[in-house]
Amino acid sequence: MCLGNICRSPTGEAVLRKMVKDAKLDHCISVESRGTAGYHIGEASDARSRRAGQQRGYDLNGKARQFTREDFAKFDYVLAMDQQNLRELRRLAPDQPSKDKVRLLRQFDTTAEPGAEVPDPYYGGVDGFNLVIDICEKACRGLLDHITKELAAL
Repeated sequence: MCLGNICRSPTGEAVLRKMVKDAKLDHCISVESRGTAGYHIGEASDARSRRAGQQRGYDLNGKARQFTREDFAKFDYVLAMDQQNLRELRRLAPDQPSKDKVRLLRQFDTTAEPGAEVPDPYYGGVDGFNLVIDICEKACRGLLDHITKELAAL
């Protein structure tokens, strides 16, 4: 989750969705993104995010949605891009099991420092959008490894 669901979280969704499909796990893993704020509901992802993603083989053609308290029942993982959204999601959680689902995406990147965030590229140049893809690739690879191990243990 990011704030508006037009840059970071749709990028993370597209990266993980492609990894899940390439691993032939799309029959048992679904991926969706949301924002914690409703600023952009129904809007397309930022054009710079779409362009950067397309250049790297990712489809960011979804529409922005806002995360709701009811979404906790739908998802096994609720991944925040930064500390602000992490706090907001934990505040929104209706109970402790829901709070336990909330984590930082970069927690799954073994090269990231504890508490590392995915930076918001919105007010920067194209390099920021490419950096977000790089970060999401590392973190999503680690997340998919984690989920795959959990599925194997079932």
